[in-house]
Amino acid sequence: MKISELLNPQAVIAELQATDKRGALEELTDALVNLVPELDRSRVLDVLCEREKLGSTGIGDGVAIPHGKIAGLSSLQLVFARSSKGVDFESMDGQLAQLFFLLIAPEGAVGVHLKTLARISKLLKDSDMRKQLLAAADATAIYQIILAHESGS
Repeated sequence: MKISELLNPQAVIAELQATDKRGALEELTDALVNLVPELDRSRVLDVLCEREKLGSTGIGDGVAIPHGKIAGLSSLQLVFARSSKGVDFESMDGQLAQLFFLLIAPEGAVGVHLKTLARISKLLKDSDMRKQLLAAADATAIYQIILAHESGS
């Protein structure tokens, strides 16, 4: 399963407005709930905040992958966002997070959840990919970069 097959082009935020971790989680959640209105915003935020208490999902190199599982969700959902200024996400390496993938999976989807996390991590480990995403003009360009990178790998 490719990220580009899971990511709706309308779920790409070209520029996060948030300046802190909670604000970033709220903005990512709002984008998700706009696409999947049956999701309960406060429930999604609770799941994400509980996961962050276990340890930051800021994996380093300016990347954060907040994630969680929600009962009753029919399919895996993704949102991508970029923050040119960066957000303190308490990342392992102390860097500000600039590239975000929000991943919400159905409660029973352990395998696909982990495989998708690994795929996102692999995609964003590529420094050229991160540079391209940071330099992209808009949400459409960001989506096209993800598509092109996956078709080439």
